[in-house]
Parts: sequence; C-alpha cells; structure tokens
Amino acid sequence: MSGPPTDTGEILFLAHRIPFPPDRGDKIRSHHVLRALAALAPVHVATFAENSADLAETDNLASVAATYHLAKRATSLVRPGLRALAARLPVSLTAFHDPALAEYVRATIAARPIAAIYVFSGQMGQYIPEDFASRVIADFVDVDSAKFEEYAAAGTWPRRWIDAREGLLLRAEEARVAARADASLLVTAAEAALFAARLPAGSSAAARVRVLPNGIDTALYDPFEVLPETAMRDFTGPRLIFTGQMDYAPNIAAVVRTARGIMPLIRQRFPAATFHIVGRSPPRAVYALDGVNGCHVWGAVADVRPFLAAAELALVPLEIARGVQNKVLEAMAMALPVVVSRAAATGIAAVDGQHLAIGDSDADLAGRAIALLGDPGRARLMGLAARRFVVDNYSWEGALEALPALIQPTAAAAPLAAADDLSGPGRARLAEAAAVYDAA
Repeated sequence: MSGPPTDTGEILFLAHRIPFPPDRGDKIRSHHVLRALAALAPVHVATFAENSADLAETDNLASVAATYHLAKRATSLVRPGLRALAARLPVSLTAFHDPALAEYVRATIAARPIAAIYVFSGQMGQYIPEDFASRVIADFVDVDSAKFEEYAAAGTWPRRWIDAREGLLLRAEEARVAARADASLLVTAAEAALFAARLPAGSSAAARVRVLPNGIDTALYDPFEVLPETAMRDFTGPRLIFTGQMDYAPNIAAVVRTARGIMPLIRQRFPAATFHIVGRSPPRAVYALDGVNGCHVWGAVADVRPFLAAAELALVPLEIARGVQNKVLEAMAMALPVVVSRAAATGIAAVDGQHLAIGDSDADLAGRAIALLGDPGRARLMGLAARRFVVDNYSWEGALEALPALIQPTAAAAPLAAADDLSGPGRARLAEAAAVYDAA
C-alpha cells in the first residue's frame, strides 16, 4: 500500500501491540489512530504480535501500512525481568525490546522521508533515535507509572517491591520521552494533569502535554442491530455483565470483588440474578468464580456485543482504573444501564443517575444495581440516555480531529486541550497532583 499523496512527508507509527483486531482498549485506540494517520500520509508501522492470532492479522496491517515490521514477542516476563534488574530499567522496556524492530526503525528513517514519529504507549519511546530531528508525538494514553504505584500500594511483598520499582523507573522513562516529544498525549484531562504534574520541576515538557480523547464506533455498538446471545438468555433472572481482558489485574480484582462481595447482596433481593464474565484469557482465579454466587465465566467470545445485548445491566466495580474505560462506553452505547465504581467513571463526563449510576462501597454498588433491576422502566430510560450521550460525545471522528495539527502544526484542525489550560475539575486535579509531587 503506497498511502495517500502528501506534501508533509511520511509517518512512522510505533505500537506495543498490533492494532488489529480492535478488540481491547489499547488496540481500539491504536487502530483508529493508525487509520486516521494513514489518511494523512503513508505510514510505516513497527509493532509486536503476542500470539498466532496476532500474526494472522498481517493482511489487515498491510492494507493500511506502506511498510511494516511485525515482531513476535514472548509474553513471559522472566527473562525481561532479569534483564531489567541487571540494567536498572523498567520491565516495561525490556519486555518490548527487539533488535530487529530497532533496525527496521533505523532503516525506515534512512530510506523514507519520515516527517513524524507517532509513539503509541510509553514502552515504544525507546525506539526514537537520538538523532531524529523531526516531530515526535508520544501517545502515553494514561499514566502507566501511576498505575504501578497504585498496584504497589495495594499489594504485598514481594509484588509490592516489584511494582514500586516499576513505577519509579517508568516515571523517569515517561519524563525522558516527554522531554523529547513535541506533544505528549493523554486520554483525559485528569490523566493529562497528573502526567504534567509528575514531570520534573521546571520541565518544559509540561507545556506540551495535551488531551487526545478516546472514541467509540456507535454504528458497530448499536443495540438495534445486534441479536442477544441465545446461550446467555437461557439464564433466568436478571443478567449482569462484565467485559474485558481477563488476565489484566484490575479486571481480575473487579470480578472477584463482584463475586464475593456484591453478588451476594444483589441475590438477597434477586435470588436468580447471574453475573457473566466475558473476555479472553481468564486465569484460574477467574475460572474459580464460575458457579459462585451466580457467576458464569464465558472466556473469549467471537463478538461481545450479543452478550451485552442479552444483559439487563453492566456492573464495573474497578478499584484501579486509568484513562477512559472502553468497556463502560461500549455498554452505554449498547443502551445498557451501567453501575460503576467512581474509578471506572473517571474521564467520562456522564451525569450520575441520568447516564449511569456510581457507587463506592460494595453495598453502594449493590444498592444502585438493585434499584435499577427493580425498576425496568427507569433502567431502560437510563440505557437510552447513555447511548445518546455516547453518540453525541464520543465519536472517533470528533476524538481524532486534531491529528492533522499534531503531525503538521500548520494544518487547520481543532486545537487540543493543554494540561495547563484546564478548567474546573481538571485544574483542581492538576493542583492536587502538583501538591503530591512537590511533597514527594
């Protein structure tokens, strides 16, 4: 694929996972960003495959990329972890280090008129050549180092030490990449404010932190175009659902919390209520929940939409959440009433009680769910309001309309919000984060 003609040069796109298929949070964002970039200029892609399904996506990648390099990445962290310890690097870097991919980057820059490098996720910043003189856009999505700090705060030895180390070293790497980048992108105003506040004091990179929001394909996630999953409809009583990548620690914690703490409360009022866990790669800790307090573990499914269509309510009690939760937007787009923790609602400017329901404790979340399940008319109205909210506010076209100005600063495009131009809750979050940073 040669790509569209352009007078601005070509683009090198670095992503830690192949952006096909767009079936999990990070791949959904990278997929839409890549397609938007390919509409601007020829794009060369350096990325990783983690399994045979990823490797089977080469035709789709070739349909978008002018050239590409797809490296196979081992998912075991034992060797990367040992290399990280020896080199005093974050495991997030050593796990995504590949000499052949680095050589592809160097060769592509030497052979092609690369005017911009778009780095998707902080792990890929290690591939930016020191002598590259053109634009660099670093899409961090959310603040990974802060996530590891949260893991450490909630963990036990030795995991606490491992996560604390990762958070500390990754924070330094984020600052290094941000200092090199012409723009550092975060998915929400809160993440942008936090990221800017965590940069070294006096860093000029803080002024280049911007918000590039997520979107959702509301034509794909349309409840009026999807038939409910028959096998799930066979369960009698109210059906609650949680979707996501199930080997991801916050998702595991959320479904364990639901099975052990929230579902028993809901089943006091609705004894036949069931909780359906839908998503690939559930570990033993998740499979062990099957049959516990009405839980059913489906694992990987071909299409999550019929399962959402078969549910009465989505329940997302995440305790650790960064950025915008696609699983919440997808459920809202499918006109489902959604009950979420405050963390899972972060970055979604929806109104509690109108577009979704927010709870803090297990009792709060169970109470909000019981109220909606006991009033189907109200639940239906909330679901319809949720879909209208997502359609009006979260299109991918609107989310990415600023990309041309990122790649070519003189291009006419919508401006991105700057971290230091935030108002309301965003400015308050920045002040709070700055105080924490200064105290540290």
